[in-house]
Amino acid sequence: MSDSQYKVHSQRLDKEYDVVSTETGWYCSCQDSVYRGVRCKHQIAVELSFILRKIVAKEPIRIHPVSIQECIFCRSVNLRKFGVRKTKAGGIQRFLCAGCGRTFSVNLGFEGMRASPQAITSAMQLYFTGESLRGVQKFLRLQGVNISHISVLNWIRKYVGLMHTYLDSLAPQLGDTWRTDELFLKVKGNMKYLFAMMDDDTRFWIAQQVSDTKGTSDVRPMFKEAEAKAGKRPKVLISDGAFNFGEATIKEWWTQRKETRVQHIRDIRLDGMVHNNKMERLNGEVRDREKVMRGVKRADTPILRGYQIYHNYLRQHEGLNGQTPSERAGIRIEGQNKWLTIIQNATRINMDTRRCGVNAKMEKGHQTV
Repeated sequence: MSDSQYKVHSQRLDKEYDVVSTETGWYCSCQDSVYRGVRCKHQIAVELSFILRKIVAKEPIRIHPVSIQECIFCRSVNLRKFGVRKTKAGGIQRFLCAGCGRTFSVNLGFEGMRASPQAITSAMQLYFTGESLRGVQKFLRLQGVNISHISVLNWIRKYVGLMHTYLDSLAPQLGDTWRTDELFLKVKGNMKYLFAMMDDDTRFWIAQQVSDTKGTSDVRPMFKEAEAKAGKRPKVLISDGAFNFGEATIKEWWTQRKETRVQHIRDIRLDGMVHNNKMERLNGEVRDREKVMRGVKRADTPILRGYQIYHNYLRQHEGLNGQTPSERAGIRIEGQNKWLTIIQNATRINMDTRRCGVNAKMEKGHQTV
């Protein structure tokens, strides 16, 4: 029904009772409520449903660092540590399986990499906090890691794609008021515009889109991405008044029922009760990152997605009392090295998905034979 009106099915009779929220409390159409004026079990059921939904909504998704719990050969969980395998990048823990008697080591997410997980994740942290590729290279050389700045860029390309696929499957708990805006950036020396949409309550960067023009670009793909990510539409959208934001709101989110329409607030002031200052702060973050890069090489560069990941899951915001937007949105990344936690979990999910796909093809092949 709605947040103020529910239908509760009777446990004994084949009928439903209307439970409606009023100024004095809940009202039910059952006889206990109508004739006796008591708080009936149907009202209690609706109130309990509200309480349970609030508890579930507040329970965060916790992403823990990955620990090796089973043998990669026989899937036995009877493991014990068996020394350290030495590599050029550092030591990797070895395990002995009591089930099959074999030893193995797992460098989850960093197989075949010449640098250690700590060096790679440190490089990504430095880069997305504002350091240049060559600045990251110089820092790593001081740590004894002799790599080129191109290697740092390749790490970013590899792991941003992996993390984005994994994190895109997580559903943040977002509010009903969203903000959107654009800023210009250079792509191969040409002027482009980065459109972004952010949740007002959590400052979670929901979606982005790079387009050629400012006020005439079709931004409906960004609206669709934001709705798919949040699992809902906002009740209020705040923008700077650009024509394409209003057009996309009407084409994507317009409904005949007035009470379910998205209210589009157009405002270009930096002061007053309603403004877009939070969105301008996000634009400033991206501008600081782009100045160091002196523009980007491609419109689909992974650097923009990488900064979106950094903004949402790793950057602590003063406006959120030191929390990250993902923590405020109910997604908590555990562990001291959050880059490592995300990469390991993304790799594990990717491996499980591929394994399921291989098993499905094998079963299909057996059925065909």
